[in-house]
Amino acid sequence: MGRLLDLAAFDPQANCCPVPPAMSFVRSVIPEFEVANQKYAAQFNKGDLPLPPGRKVAVVACMDARLDPAKVLGLEEGDAHVIRNAGGRTIDAIRSLVISQQLLGTREIVIVHHTDCGMLTFSDVGLKDKIRDELKEDAEHIAFLPFGDLRKSVQDDIAIVKKNPLLLDVPITGYIYDVKTGKIEKVE
Repeated sequence: MGRLLDLAAFDPQANCCPVPPAMSFVRSVIPEFEVANQKYAAQFNKGDLPLPPGRKVAVVACMDARLDPAKVLGLEEGDAHVIRNAGGRTIDAIRSLVISQQLLGTREIVIVHHTDCGMLTFSDVGLKDKIRDELKEDAEHIAFLPFGDLRKSVQDDIAIVKKNPLLLDVPITGYIYDVKTGKIEKVE
């Protein structure tokens, strides 16, 4: 189980990953992105890739910056649909998976969660309380989907996909990516 944070008493300045109090204090990365895009576009030669993914696979993975699904799984542009969200939760990816299968022909699903995931560090109630305290807004209508058991979270997400009547009966494989070693472990 991951370490739990008391989000109601969360002090960004005392934590390892400070959260700026307001956007006005954050230096934007947009100029860097625009320069990088100019360099990328100058060498771009993949404008003829077909719309459907060539390997007919959809990958649902966590949005964690330490996880690059393309590198981890050996994917190139045009190979797969990569759907990312907090925790790599499939319930958040159903709409995209339906479109991927029904309109773009994917016939396999891969789910990738990872070690040291932030979703192991908080509770749904704690985050809702934090939002209520800091933003004066009610987030009761949102399930943030944290989990306490990494392996079970992958198994649960596989089950969600298998049980969804809007999704085809296709091969589904779940993995846990180790952020320390770069290796994936298959989850049965």
